[in-house]
Amino acid sequence: MMWRALSADWLKIRGKGIWFLVFLGPIGLVAMQGLNFGLRYDYLRQQYSADLWGGLLDNVSGFVPTALFLGGTLVCSLIANVEHQMSSWKQLLALPISRTSVFMAKLMLCLLLVAVSCLLLSVGIVVLGLILGFKADLIPYVDVVRIGFMSYIAALPVIALQLWLSLANRNQTLPVALGITLSLTSFFSMFLSEWVPLTWPYLAWDSSNRLLFSGAGLLLGMLVFLPGAVHFARKDVD
Repeated sequence: MMWRALSADWLKIRGKGIWFLVFLGPIGLVAMQGLNFGLRYDYLRQQYSADLWGGLLDNVSGFVPTALFLGGTLVCSLIANVEHQMSSWKQLLALPISRTSVFMAKLMLCLLLVAVSCLLLSVGIVVLGLILGFKADLIPYVDVVRIGFMSYIAALPVIALQLWLSLANRNQTLPVALGITLSLTSFFSMFLSEWVPLTWPYLAWDSSNRLLFSGAGLLLGMLVFLPGAVHFARKDVD
């Protein structure tokens, strides 16, 4: 049932600008670092002469949590808004499919879209490095994949919360405002306690316990998902 709902949701997002957003985030981050290295090329090559690829990844990593929180917020809001704007919740939930399956389908769609964005970021970093003249045989493939996906897993609690709020509220002001606030706050995550989930995407990249913070994000994300699914299953819809 969930897969049928997911297939229907996949068709609904066509022409809604969501794919533009999925591409915009990683392309924007890569372009920003392209400009950064382009303007300070000689200085940065000298600074990171021991590990050029590592220097590029470190420069990107500080913006990844913000991009994940903001991108996840907007993707969740746009997906929920497809049903809110069309006032199609009653028709959708009248179908022979459980509300939990509907919620899970939309969660899976959000996670898939954000995962595509993370994959594009990894590919974009490799392309940018090659354009900058970094050696292809020194590409740190594990780190290139890790910079997006480890942080992505650690950001799951925020994505799950944003989907819950977006589906529960016809007016998207609250979830979008919260998402923007969390995104801006993540710039200062290195000054917060490691117990604060906002720090986990950054610590999943830049800490000695990377797997711990990614695992914590996965676990808390599942814990946030459960009450969200229960609330959606019991909530009256317009």
